[in-house]
Amino acid sequence: MIRGKRVLVTGSSTGIGEQIAYKFAEMGAHVMLTARRAPQLQEVAKKCLELGASSASYVVSDMGNLTSAQNVAQETIKKLGGMDYLVLNHVGGSGSFGSYQGDMETVLSSITVNFLSYIQLTSTALKALQESQGSIVIMSSLSGRIGAPFTTNYCAAKFALEGFYSSLRREFILNKNNVSVTVAVLGYIDTESAVQKVGDKVTMTASPKEDCAQEVVKAAALRQPELFYPYWGIRPLVLLRDWAPTLMGKLLDKFYVLENIK
Repeated sequence: MIRGKRVLVTGSSTGIGEQIAYKFAEMGAHVMLTARRAPQLQEVAKKCLELGASSASYVVSDMGNLTSAQNVAQETIKKLGGMDYLVLNHVGGSGSFGSYQGDMETVLSSITVNFLSYIQLTSTALKALQESQGSIVIMSSLSGRIGAPFTTNYCAAKFALEGFYSSLRREFILNKNNVSVTVAVLGYIDTESAVQKVGDKVTMTASPKEDCAQEVVKAAALRQPELFYPYWGIRPLVLLRDWAPTLMGKLLDKFYVLENIK
């Protein structure tokens, strides 16, 4: 199902994106990588080839710049001759895990990187994905379903992603446009950046990024509309949000170590 497919994975120099690239590589895909750091991308591309990728290329980009995001999609289509999978995984923007201080710059930065650049990539790649009857895969979060504290800017972007891509999925279905949309609702994953930001601030145990990547690629290949990972750590909280919102809020509050949060 994957061999020979053309895949763009954003945010693929480290973390979940890196592991997703390796999973596609093991299955013989043509992999295009992108992130801000060229040396790391070069190493990931080299390993992708060792794992069996049909080809592995990379382009350096800054997703805080929408023109850069557009160029990534254009370069992928030009280099690979089209696109079958658009995996939107990057995360960034200014600001950190902590209380909201009323800073509009951090809100705008987060919305640009974590939402608008996703839309820019999708818009630029849409025609190629329609021609290949391909797939769009979006890394969302529990913070895109539940308003978690201390992540206001991140939550805003993830809620926006959920709204845009759930709407887009329905449009594709109604218009008989055979492009699938998979939204991966993820919990706390043991990426280096996540552990550094929240490791001493939450009581949750991080799930392995390798297993997460495996489940994401599986969901993409099967064209599933949604993925919850880890399932039993995420799905019950999403259900409680509707059935017992007060109880869900109290449970969520227990995850935070308040003395370590500014």
